[in-house]
Amino acid sequence: MDTKEIKFECRDCQVYYGDKHAIKDVSVDIEDKTVTAFIGPSGCGKSTFLRCLNRMNDTIDAARVMGGFLLDGEDIYDRRVDPVQLRAKVGMVFQRPNPFPKSIYDNVAYGPKIHGLAKNKAELDEIVERSLRRGAIWDEVKDRLDSPGTGLSGGQQQRLCIARAVATEPEVLLMDEPCSALDPIATAQVEELIDELRANYSVVIVTHSMQQAARVSQKTAFFHLGNLVEFGETGEIFTNPKDPRTESYITGRIG
Repeated sequence: MDTKEIKFECRDCQVYYGDKHAIKDVSVDIEDKTVTAFIGPSGCGKSTFLRCLNRMNDTIDAARVMGGFLLDGEDIYDRRVDPVQLRAKVGMVFQRPNPFPKSIYDNVAYGPKIHGLAKNKAELDEIVERSLRRGAIWDEVKDRLDSPGTGLSGGQQQRLCIARAVATEPEVLLMDEPCSALDPIATAQVEELIDELRANYSVVIVTHSMQQAARVSQKTAFFHLGNLVEFGETGEIFTNPKDPRTESYITGRIG
């Protein structure tokens, strides 16, 4: 069994929303070039924890985040770290597809432009094409790059948002229930894409669907009431959970 390098090292992580203790003492290692799924009932803290990994909780006034979050050994909460630069490195795809009200081309070109990743139009064209190919949507949109991204179907919009997220050459991709607004066919396409993306990225996905976690991830973390109950190989978690709470959730008794 080859051990992959650790991309994110999270130690004794706590999140408070005002007085509410939303994440309690969570420690987890997230491997590179691996899909890690966060599962658990609604309100158990999995999305809150995901948002710690690119400092999205910074945008919530009442949120306080404590503990160690090390990306390649560097503390992402160090005050010298620019959250905007961090989010270029740790991309995010949300639950509902949210293309910008711009053309398909401009949706993807936006990040590389603000981060100065292209010297000229030819380089930008190249980044846009490569990103749309990585988002598995190039063939569907290459003849209408000037059309608005909002005019695509839901599944295409989500793949466009994935292309937009990878355009800044991130190392980690966070996905917060990326398929919950999609139909089964679009879901299958996005799942297939997630499987391809792990060749280049560390992917962390929050999902309500245990079937989805079982299909796309190699590692699974089960959250319950703000605690990380169990973390391990996906196959093990689903077939041989060590904690009775994990077993209850997987067999449908809690959740």
